[in-house]
Amino acid sequence: MQQIIIQGGEYSPLLVQEISRGLNSSAQIGNRFAVIDSTEPVSHADLETLRARYATDINILPAPFNPTQTKLLITDMDSTFINIECIDEIADFAGVKAQVSAITETAMRGELDFAGSLTKRVALLKDLDVSALERVYSERLQLNPGAETMLKHLRKRGIKIALVSGGFTFFTSRLDARVKLDFTLANELDIVANKLTGKVRGDIVGAERKALFLSQLVEEMQLDFGQTVAMGDGANDLKMMALAGLSVAYHAKPKVQSQAATALNHCGLEGVLGLLQIDF
Repeated sequence: MQQIIIQGGEYSPLLVQEISRGLNSSAQIGNRFAVIDSTEPVSHADLETLRARYATDINILPAPFNPTQTKLLITDMDSTFINIECIDEIADFAGVKAQVSAITETAMRGELDFAGSLTKRVALLKDLDVSALERVYSERLQLNPGAETMLKHLRKRGIKIALVSGGFTFFTSRLDARVKLDFTLANELDIVANKLTGKVRGDIVGAERKALFLSQLVEEMQLDFGQTVAMGDGANDLKMMALAGLSVAYHAKPKVQSQAATALNHCGLEGVLGLLQIDF
């Protein structure tokens, strides 16, 4: 039996009933999401057909994954937990946004080595005053829709939240103070006399470090990987996502959408709650 979660976009009881009839299955219909227990296998091609027909998020939960056993959500920061790519907005203050954004986009599609692309982008920020970072945080950075709802209801169920980023500790530390995260990991910009030096301190947090961070948390918390959810939007999230019991592509690049177990394109971050069958 497959469990199919429907939520977001044009979600309605009538829409769910239409889909469930087409699958010859019954549905448990809630206010925000529905669960269809399909006795007939739904292929990836069938799923894509449904997604193309209905403007709502339709996802099949992986068979081994048990939502009620979830203990950890690990999420990417830029364009996933928050609304911007921080490095692109920093670059705007240095007058090189177009150049940096083009590199960011290519890297997120998986067409460039992430570490090399980050080194190149940070080098373009050399001599920028650190006050630009504060302006990015205070003037441009917002949590993506549904973030606070997601955090509130995950905490109610004792699910820990980890924020991991190929971006910078300047932002993860402020978000930690703002929304009380359980774990964070990001790159540290080298700053001397309140100016960016154009370098990153220490090892770069890319795809491998993100996956290692999840592995370390699983060991530290004495979990199975099946008790974890990993969410991201770019190619550098894929190794981390591949380890988790449930991978979630959040408004993601095509490569990530094609490899993740589930995808949220109509929901905000509250869609994670639907995937975990947490009503609110």
